[in-house]
Amino acid sequence: MALKKFKPTTAGQRFKVISAFDDITTNQPEKSLLAPLKKSGGRNNDGKMTMRYMGGGHKQKYRIIDFKRDKDGIPATVKSVEYDPNRTARIALVVYSDGEKRYIIAPHGLKVGQKIESGKGVSPEIGNTLYLSEIPFGTVIHNVELRPGQGAKMARSAGNHAQLMSRDGKFAVLKMPSGETRMILQTCKATIGAVSNGDHSLECSGKAGRSRWQGRRPRVRGVVMNPVDHPMGGGEGRASGGHPRSRNGMPAKGFKTRSKTKASNKYIIEKRKK
Repeated sequence: MALKKFKPTTAGQRFKVISAFDDITTNQPEKSLLAPLKKSGGRNNDGKMTMRYMGGGHKQKYRIIDFKRDKDGIPATVKSVEYDPNRTARIALVVYSDGEKRYIIAPHGLKVGQKIESGKGVSPEIGNTLYLSEIPFGTVIHNVELRPGQGAKMARSAGNHAQLMSRDGKFAVLKMPSGETRMILQTCKATIGAVSNGDHSLECSGKAGRSRWQGRRPRVRGVVMNPVDHPMGGGEGRASGGHPRSRNGMPAKGFKTRSKTKASNKYIIEKRKK
């Protein structure tokens, strides 16, 4: 995975750093795995704007991703590695030996022609999906299930991974991307390897227009608003008033929003790093 910098021939090119897309093998998605994706523009069913700074952007189709990896014991071959406009990671088209095609999140190092498998007794190699009870300690994993059969919920974005630390009774102890250490049932599945496109966090759009292509509208700071619009708005001149907080008054810096009575708190051994 490489990045591409540009000569500053224009103002927009000066700070532009984007992916070289050298890991992409095709620009034609599999039609049978596409679904329509309707844009809301941040409006709800009444037409009221409930999410600000959304709107516009290029038309997209959703790629149906297999997060469950439930075709156990049937080997699959990687046909292509593709760009997905709906996520930061790359996706891979795999063809199973029975002819079925599916998209999966592509792990780092996955190559076209490589064989992958899922289920019990599978070797812990990149792209294979195993139960946490069968994965060796210290292995880097991604696409981790929270509940058995639910499908992957954690460590799915570009460059992310978790690490299997130990096992305790019917639970496996995982170190999450946030630094949090938590217990997950050993009957949950996870995929070996880290997620692809690890350099995504180093990319820079270079100009506001590129953000507009992605459906992001300009974001307005609270301190420049009027008092009626934001708790930090108002004042004479460039006065920045009050403590950092959201539009509805929720403090922003260091204020804990997680419920103390949340059911999953008992599975967390060590909280995430601040």
